[in-house]
Amino acid sequence: MSAVEIGNASAHCDVRRQEMREPEEVVAMLRLHRLGWGSKRIAAQLGCSRNTVKRYLRIGGWRASRMPTRPHQLAGLEAWLAERFERHRGNADVVRQELIAEHGLAVSLRTVERAVKPLRQQLRAQALATVRFETPPGAQLQIDFGERTVIIAGERERVYLFVATLGYSRRVHVRVFRHERQASWFAGMESAFAAFGGVAAEVLLDNARALVVHHDPVTREVQFNERLLAFAKHWQFVPRACAPYRARTKGKDERGVGYVKRNAVAGRAFESFAALEATLGCARSRTFGSMARPVKHPRSGLRARKQRS
Repeated sequence: MSAVEIGNASAHCDVRRQEMREPEEVVAMLRLHRLGWGSKRIAAQLGCSRNTVKRYLRIGGWRASRMPTRPHQLAGLEAWLAERFERHRGNADVVRQELIAEHGLAVSLRTVERAVKPLRQQLRAQALATVRFETPPGAQLQIDFGERTVIIAGERERVYLFVATLGYSRRVHVRVFRHERQASWFAGMESAFAAFGGVAAEVLLDNARALVVHHDPVTREVQFNERLLAFAKHWQFVPRACAPYRARTKGKDERGVGYVKRNAVAGRAFESFAALEATLGCARSRTFGSMARPVKHPRSGLRARKQRS
């Protein structure tokens, strides 16, 4: 390399720049090193640090620098975010509130929106591809549980909200439990049958372990829990499990769960568990305004269970 070339490289080298060098400067470092120059002399000639020269000599050429990555605030919660984002139909602010309530993680709305940005396009595509499924009166009851942390007697406590929604009228029945065991599912369904005055022909439920032993997502073969089958035979309804990993299958009840969590208990404190139950009693058998249809039960809707002798 001539003195002119070296001088030109030095002229374009600004000591105030970051230690990432241009490819031609790295070529100059390697050529000078082959001519017997030391790293200190090369650094002085090119106007950069000696460590920078050593690094490029060690790797043997120019490489693009990689920006340091900061640990993501929501790392490890990708699956939870995807499920909640779909459950709340793309409402990132509700997801942010549930992050605080369930994980104690306070982040900005912008942080949540960045995290769910890839999911939003996917949700829009699903909405375009999904055909609204309607059922006649008395044909289907959708049931599900939702979790919520509330203040009871001054203490934070996690409660489990059972929500049953009639497929035709969207009437909602709510019960609150301290756990989500099989007994709670059965008690919630019996309470809904009593509140609605009859039994739907079909009950669409989640793939909870307490109810479903196995559900193949490909063949859609379902193995129900034996006690659930006995319970369904007693009450004379057909159990049906929603498609695995597709909460939209029972979207009417998903909306009901979200409604109860946001409107009935969110941001409220209760003196006792009984007070919480009394509050939710006001939310039972509620109908969503614009989606409501006249309910004709039990005569021309829900089927009253036959009395056994």
